[in-house]
Order: sequence, then C-alpha cells, then structure tokens
Amino acid sequence: MGVVNIKRALELAKESELDLVEIAPTAKPPVCRIMDYSKFKYDQEKKERLIRKNQKVTHLKQIRLKPHIDDNDFKIKLRQAIGFLEKKDKVKVNMFFRGREMMHKEMGREILEKIIAEAAPYGQPEKAPSMEGRVMYIVLAPTSEKTKKA
Repeated sequence: MGVVNIKRALELAKESELDLVEIAPTAKPPVCRIMDYSKFKYDQEKKERLIRKNQKVTHLKQIRLKPHIDDNDFKIKLRQAIGFLEKKDKVKVNMFFRGREMMHKEMGREILEKIIAEAAPYGQPEKAPSMEGRVMYIVLAPTSEKTKKA
C-alpha cells in the first residue's frame, strides 16, 4: 500500500476486522501490517511446540565403581548402564581408587574395558578411559540407529 497515514491505516484495519501490527518500529517511516494478530501468535506458538517436541534432550547419567567389584555387582551396574543407553542418555562410568588401589590402575582399566565390550551394542565410548585425580572414567554415548544397521 505504500506510505499511509496512521488514521487511514487504523480505518483500513477496522474495515477488514483485523489488527494493525507494527513490524519494524525503528524504520523511517515505521512499517506496519494489517493481519489477524491472535492467529499469528497461535501459529507462532504451534511452530515452537513442534520444534520443542522434536528436540531430544540427552542427560549424563553416572555410575560409580571400585576396582574390587564382584561379578554380580558388576552385572547390575552394567544393566543400569545399558538401560540408560537404551533411553538415549550418555553414561559416565567412574572408577574410584582408594589408598593402595592407586598402585593397581590396570585393574580398574580392565573393568572399564569389560564394560565397553559388554555395552558395545548399545553405546560406544567417546574417548579412551582417562584419569582425573583418584578417578578413572569413561563416557559412553548411545549408538544411533544408523550405526546399528551398518
């Protein structure tokens, strides 16, 4: 329509039973549009809901182990890790060393490698096991559907 007086624009909006919405208030002259504002807001919210619905939030779950873990306890912890990976959550497996256990880090590394091997169908490690102070850890990320089929 080009440049129109504000009174004329409001009259046009009332005639068509729509709203006069200011789109670019800082422009010279300000840009306005005649539209159904409530329908516009509804469509915007609908798009945002759809985006949020398709969004997957991944959580980082943690499992704590010690080097002298029994077989049954190991199986329970492994089952927990697999459950988290099936729900598409990342799993951080922490191996805690106390006192003289620090001398035998290879025992902890073997247990972490065993977890990696047993959980391979459900998740793969993001990087090799690493130490931080008295804790050796590994982060397992869930395998995507594409990697499972390949």
